[in-house]
Amino acid sequence: MLRALLALILTLTFSFAALAQSTASPEAEGPRAATGGATTLEDIMARQRGEKVDLSHRAQGNDGGNAAAIAAQLGTLGGASDSEVFRALRYGTADVTTTSSSPAAGVLIQDGGMWWLQVRKGPLATYGAWLLGGTLVALALFYLLRGKIRIDGPKTGRTILRFTPFERFGHWLFAGSFLVLAATGLITLFGRTVLIPVFGHQAFSTVAVASKWIHNNIAWAFMLGLLIVILNWTLHNIPNRHDLKWLAVGGGLFSKNVHPPARKFNAGQKMIFWGCVVLGLSISVSGLSLLFPFELPMFAKTFAVVNDIGVPGWFGFAPLPEQLAPHEEMQFAQLWHAIVAFVFMAMIFAHIYLGSVGMEGAFDAMGTGEVEEQWAREHHGLWVREVEEKQAAAGSATPAE
Repeated sequence: MLRALLALILTLTFSFAALAQSTASPEAEGPRAATGGATTLEDIMARQRGEKVDLSHRAQGNDGGNAAAIAAQLGTLGGASDSEVFRALRYGTADVTTTSSSPAAGVLIQDGGMWWLQVRKGPLATYGAWLLGGTLVALALFYLLRGKIRIDGPKTGRTILRFTPFERFGHWLFAGSFLVLAATGLITLFGRTVLIPVFGHQAFSTVAVASKWIHNNIAWAFMLGLLIVILNWTLHNIPNRHDLKWLAVGGGLFSKNVHPPARKFNAGQKMIFWGCVVLGLSISVSGLSLLFPFELPMFAKTFAVVNDIGVPGWFGFAPLPEQLAPHEEMQFAQLWHAIVAFVFMAMIFAHIYLGSVGMEGAFDAMGTGEVEEQWAREHHGLWVREVEEKQAAAGSATPAE
């Protein structure tokens, strides 16, 4: 008797389901009829490929739910389903109450960052690695072909004060903090790819957390060092006519016994200096924006100025977006910070090479502050003449005993 009753119930259930399907309204038919209006696998795959997916049916609550009912959902009890909660949060229709005053506090889901994630994991990491690797290979080839740049003339055994202790302090504060920031930044970007396979997730987690803390706090030393460098050497790095002669012969880097005239800084060092200033200021501004999230937006206003000038049109591009959500500002800041950092590191690689193994006597300038007189005459002859003239003037002004 029980079996007969169960069979009757199942038969009636399937009959009513078939009848409901056959009498469904025309609106239910369509490409999403098989899923009842829910997101399909093709939608998910297209989204992962970065393609635009039409999800307007979900924003309007056409997948079986009612987005308008979300107003009564955000409590411990409610009649709306979880899919309706997610939909309302995702499309910004939820009534989110927060005690935070942050401009992004009410944004619980920001799915517009897929492009940022793809750029960060793809072109940014790939081209950045090629830039740094290519720079190191080029420097290695230059060393093999040119060798160490030696002092051509006989050494005198006398030294000249090139940099004061305060100048060297500013340089090493700037340089040392930059190296730490570069290392921790590379760990942040490449750690998941490089460190996890070697050391495991737990070790990477510890290193990543420490790197983030170090990166955020050493940034202040970097900005202080940059300020000292700017105050110390800006006047010495103003271009002059002697720089053209230096550039015309490549600074003598590719030939022996070629020593173009130069003052305290030659044209090559001036390019490094101004590169440090421009890149250092740029990376500091974007870094401050990241240190204080949503407090220092800068890209929407910058894009507006660039559009007014017409720069995108010069290259056949569409105007840049001038209305950016708080999270989008942070995404642009992070990408710009990383791009500038890669260019900065490549330039510093060349500077480190010439200041250490690439040129004899160069490290002494920042090591002890004193350089061999012959080295100074060969690389900064005009500066040596200025120093000697000042010494002579000071000696003649000293009254005889």
